[in-house]
Amino acid sequence: MSVLPLDAADDVATEPVPPAQRRRGLPYFLRRPGGLFGAVWLVFMLAASLTASLWRPYEVAEQDLANRLALPSGAHLLGTDPLGRDLLSRIFSAGAEPLLAAAVTVLVAFGIGLPLALIAAERGRRVERVISRVTEVFLALPATILLLAVIGVIGVRTFIIMAILGVLISAAVYRVMLGVAQSVRQRLYVDAARVNGLGSLRVNLVHVLPSMATVVAVQAAQLYGIGLLIVAGLAFLGFGPAEPAPSWGFMIQDASSYVFNAPWLLVPTGLVLALTVVAANELADAIAGKASIARTPTRRKRPLARAIAAARGDAAPADPAAILEVRDLDVSVDDGPALVTGVSFTLRPGRVLGLVGESGCGKTMTARSLMGLLPDGVSVSGGSILWQGRELVALPDKELTAIRGREIAMISQEPMVALDPMFSIAYQLVQPLRRIRGAGKAEARTIAAELLRQVGIVDAERVLKSYPHELSGGMAQRVAIALALTGEPKLLIADEPTTALDVTVQAEILSLLRALVRDTGLSVVIVSHDLGVVADICDDVAVMYAGAVVEDGSAVAVLDEPAHPYTMALLGANPHVPDGEPVPERLASIPGTVPPPGSWPTGCRFAGRCQFVQEKCTVPFPALPAHGAGSVLCVRVDEIARAGATWEADDIGAEVAPGAGLTAEPIATEPAATAGGIR
Repeated sequence: MSVLPLDAADDVATEPVPPAQRRRGLPYFLRRPGGLFGAVWLVFMLAASLTASLWRPYEVAEQDLANRLALPSGAHLLGTDPLGRDLLSRIFSAGAEPLLAAAVTVLVAFGIGLPLALIAAERGRRVERVISRVTEVFLALPATILLLAVIGVIGVRTFIIMAILGVLISAAVYRVMLGVAQSVRQRLYVDAARVNGLGSLRVNLVHVLPSMATVVAVQAAQLYGIGLLIVAGLAFLGFGPAEPAPSWGFMIQDASSYVFNAPWLLVPTGLVLALTVVAANELADAIAGKASIARTPTRRKRPLARAIAAARGDAAPADPAAILEVRDLDVSVDDGPALVTGVSFTLRPGRVLGLVGESGCGKTMTARSLMGLLPDGVSVSGGSILWQGRELVALPDKELTAIRGREIAMISQEPMVALDPMFSIAYQLVQPLRRIRGAGKAEARTIAAELLRQVGIVDAERVLKSYPHELSGGMAQRVAIALALTGEPKLLIADEPTTALDVTVQAEILSLLRALVRDTGLSVVIVSHDLGVVADICDDVAVMYAGAVVEDGSAVAVLDEPAHPYTMALLGANPHVPDGEPVPERLASIPGTVPPPGSWPTGCRFAGRCQFVQEKCTVPFPALPAHGAGSVLCVRVDEIARAGATWEADDIGAEVAPGAGLTAEPIATEPAATAGGIR
């Protein structure tokens, strides 16, 4: 098996980022025609309405009986009504009430619905179910009848009525915002913020809410327009200010009586109301053009895991030299199947452990459980995670927050998603440094620049001024590594850190990780599909299949002398061809697919795809020692070793020659699927 050279990219320098070209002046949404019109019109209407008493040419009740139903003229710019009152003065004098009352509805609706959505998205299914059931009751209430009943009790008090309407509409706002909040909390950069120690309130205020700006702006504008129409509609029905006080609804109702003999009377008030609603929506569309949405998993209580931890207590580590020790770890879906079972491994300081296997084998779930960052509905259901002798399973959020970012950090496989697009690189590096290390703003910026240089970025000052979308994939991955180092962690969890990068950049990132391990004594758990990456950087390897570790040991021993048939199959399916050997006509493949959780067979979980399977493989059996301090989960490992059998490549689904003197009795085998390497 060929691997990347160890020092291929140790001294590779990263190209500096070109200067960012940003337009200065007006905000983005005001540079769009619709946004500019919406903002100008709403500000104009609000200012003109609130100050109408200072500039209007006539009093609202002043009559000019000689010019009843007059068309626009120099004396009356918008004409007069049936009593000769000036329309311009009355329209703007009446504008303050609907503009402010609609705003009250929006503020009340979002003031209730948005916090409830954030709480439900964060706290998990049980809290979400309770809040959703309560909001469903509000959705079932007949809003129109309730408003009319309130008017009958308290009279025409527009602001109180619209506040009650906001309470009723908050249920609909909650339902819309809940889906958005749950999506945003699935974003990796929100996860990174939690890893860096941010509390729940700051995560919501700094990362979740800004990323919900699109939907919030659009929904608020639509609700504002609806509020304007409702205020006008109530006045149209007679539930508005009493005459002679003006109101848009009554003026439209009055004009409808003269639609045939004085059609102009309907135009000024109707046009002003329509333009105000349109302006609010245009402004929302302009703002939506700049905003973005994000996702990350939620955090929830783990009562079963807490009970396990309480019963077990803090056990002494079996290996006193180990920095991390995982014992019989089980990860399960709440009230559902297990995703990971019986996973155990040990990591010493300054060593790199690789978790290897196909997609769906439980590698990522195992890695994320080390930091308590499992997705919503998934939790640790058994086992132990000892970090420097301290039990992490079921540790309270406050104590986990003190560990994340400071002692254990994480690098994701998608740096462009892990970095928040709404903030500069400087902000995303400086804030964790100030919070974790207690550095001042200037000192934190200096440290941030030094961290960027440490990860191989030459023009650190220019990168600090940049935003994530201005960086290449390799540059963004280096920034993500620098972000993980802000808390000076002792353990780095790298979830496929080179998957999204080209080969050259992969070599640079691997060289960087090697240098960090060598220079700082950092320990690393790396999740990877690529055996070349594992052979290049890892000291130890744990091969996972269907939620269990089937073989583990030193990287040299496992990759050079694999004992488990699955490890043999992975190596056989590796598309790398050693120098001097001919390229095969057909790549080796592993028949079938990884069985999904809940469908795992008894005994060996690889039996349905194994070339060496026999009936005894379907009976549960313990792991056997292998590779010195390692183990292998195969009942026929000694027979396979004595026979010198290897995984043979052949046509998919055809019989294979397992090795001299070694018989195979195939049992139910799933349809074949090409591995394409280790995918």
